[in-house]
Amino acid sequence: MRAIIENWSVKGHLDNLGLGIAGLCLVHCLASAVVITILASAGGVLLHPAIHEVGMLFALFFGILALVTGFIRHGYILPMAIGSVGLGMMMGALTFPHDGSEILYTIMGLAVLALGHDLNYRATH
Repeated sequence: MRAIIENWSVKGHLDNLGLGIAGLCLVHCLASAVVITILASAGGVLLHPAIHEVGMLFALFFGILALVTGFIRHGYILPMAIGSVGLGMMMGALTFPHDGSEILYTIMGLAVLALGHDLNYRATH
C-alpha cells in the first residue's frame, strides 16, 4: 500500500487531486454567491451546512494525504506547513455565518492550500 501511495505522490496525482478539489470548492463558493443573488430560494440548497462539512472532509483527507506523503518523499516541510494553514483557514471559515464573509475566507484558504499543493508538486519533480 505504501508503494502505491508513494508512486501516486511522486507522479503528483495526489497534489493534482487536491488542486482539483480546491478548484471545485472555489467554483462552488462563487456559484453559491451568484445563485444566492439571483435565486434566493435555490441558494439555500447550495449553502446547506452538510455540503460544506462533507466537502471539508474530502479536502482534509486528500490534502493531508498529499501533503504528508510529499513531505515523506522530499523532506521539505514548507509545502506541508503552508497547505496546513490553508486547510485551517478553510475550517475556520465553516464557523462563520452564511452572510458572504465566509466565502472570502474560504477562497483565501483555498489559495493558500493550492500554494501548498503547488510547492509540494514542485518539490517532488
